[in-house]
Amino acid sequence: MLTTTILDTNWTGRPRSIAAVLLESGEHRAIIDPGPASTLPKLRELLRARGLAMADFNAILLTHIHLDHAGATGAMVRENPRLEVYVHKLGLRHMADPSKLLASAERLWPGELTKLYGETLPVPAENLRMLEGGETLTFGPRKLEVLYTPGHASHHVTFFDASDRTAFAGDTTGMRIEEGPLILPVTPPPDIDLPAWNASLDAIAARRPARLLLTHFGYVNDPADHIARYRENLQRWGELAGEILRSTPDEKAARQAFVAATLKEIERNEPAAEIEHRVFNAGLELSWLGLARYHRKRAEKAAEPPRVDAATRQA
Repeated sequence: MLTTTILDTNWTGRPRSIAAVLLESGEHRAIIDPGPASTLPKLRELLRARGLAMADFNAILLTHIHLDHAGATGAMVRENPRLEVYVHKLGLRHMADPSKLLASAERLWPGELTKLYGETLPVPAENLRMLEGGETLTFGPRKLEVLYTPGHASHHVTFFDASDRTAFAGDTTGMRIEEGPLILPVTPPPDIDLPAWNASLDAIAARRPARLLLTHFGYVNDPADHIARYRENLQRWGELAGEILRSTPDEKAARQAFVAATLKEIERNEPAAEIEHRVFNAGLELSWLGLARYHRKRAEKAAEPPRVDAATRQA
């Protein structure tokens, strides 16, 4: 029997923020994106309510290694040393040694890292299983196709369940709370890549999924419409960030202009009671930092002199 269950980890006391996903496939049990270590007590509580404990699990599947998706992984492996952890090859070393990941996160959330994410522990190398994209993972009677879906992160993958045509998309298809009216881009630093992101949306759409599962938060039952709308929103935010960078040389003023514009978008489209929740989860300043870095990297690359290879020089 195959069952899929959303586990609301109630991040920072806010429901509908981070969804861990429980996959039960016969006698095999796995969790997709268990969330940060700070939500482990809630995760254990939800599992106990289903008669489960960490010892009952076989695998953790990570769409990517950002702390809100993967931070609890090391603690879970310490509790259950037989867990297999599936992660893209570009994120592998950061799971084994999260020091650089944590140093980067501390720059984004100075002084708040432990409160938001708890203690992020390393995962022993022997527990890690490398993904590249293109694999099919078999867990009991369930088969999951692994799609390489960079854009939000260079190490992002999407898991596609052919049995019910669900795409577990992580952050690739954005943030949308339980099919609410607004689909928000999630564009934190350091490696936003908009052309790659569009190709990843193409890859998911090509599977013709019946539904998407978004970590932030819940199911989407009209994937084609959602992906089309998200693609437009992502492009619009990318263009907005580029325009602000060109017109506003002061970094603080540029950031404030982006946050003000995107906040107005949230306020126009969401009920008043939901605005604070959306703004907290969206991380508008982080989205500015990611898009601004993307545009600056592209400008730097465009300004580089063309390379001349040895054969051209000899000619």
